[in-house]
Amino acid sequence: MKKPIQRSNFRRTLGSCYYQLKRHLQWHYSNRKWACTYVSQPLEVPVFRHKTPLFRKLKDIDMWMQHNKVNNLEIAAGKLNKIIIHPGETFSFWRLVGKPTGRKGYLEGMMLDHGRVVSSIGGGLCQLSNLIYWAALHTPLTVTERHRHNYDVFPDSNRALPFGSGATCAYNYIDLQVYNPTNQPYQLLIFLTDTHLVGEWRAERKPELNYKVYEKEHWITQEYWGDYVRHNTIYRKAYNSQGKLVDNQYITENHSIMMYQPLLKAGNTS
Repeated sequence: MKKPIQRSNFRRTLGSCYYQLKRHLQWHYSNRKWACTYVSQPLEVPVFRHKTPLFRKLKDIDMWMQHNKVNNLEIAAGKLNKIIIHPGETFSFWRLVGKPTGRKGYLEGMMLDHGRVVSSIGGGLCQLSNLIYWAALHTPLTVTERHRHNYDVFPDSNRALPFGSGATCAYNYIDLQVYNPTNQPYQLLIFLTDTHLVGEWRAERKPELNYKVYEKEHWITQEYWGDYVRHNTIYRKAYNSQGKLVDNQYITENHSIMMYQPLLKAGNTS
């Protein structure tokens, strides 16, 4: 892994403007069909459901950031809940959510900036893109754009999913896009309970295959500039209706700079 380049704030701002413009051009002038239809009645068949806790005790992170994050998730979830992806259409996270601003009700929440925890308007929406990505991997839908987290900020204490199984997001060029290659529509349900963010993909008919996503390889290296980097590969097994394994598919690989020591003493993981 190459050593990260430290760019000036001006260079980063200029780059963001360029890539945001490029994304807008893609939305308006590409030949893709973008998902934009909502149906109030949930489709009949649940395909995969997952939930993640709204609050976690994280070292040196003020809880007000997490409370504000919940507010931000409620607003963004309202833009995605019950969206339909018809055959041949592509779901774009940011095209549907829009730019998170204070005028829309978004608050300052936790955001990761080059491995540092900072507060930013709309912070916390990565939890939403993480959940949608993980759930999509358990369906026949195809993830056509996903960006990995370049920094591994928190240790594995209470981690339930494999490392690197999420998708980071930043308006609007770091997007999550999901394509529907099947012959039936899929619907995304997103809502919050008092304790969890819940996401579910639904369809009109039960898919032919079921999926199990897993980590196949996992290793840590120390790079020439001194930092430790965590690596792994993600695969998924596909099973038919009789429970027979019919495919073992490569999904992605992850390489993230660790912001903590790779070996921690007991009691230092919170």
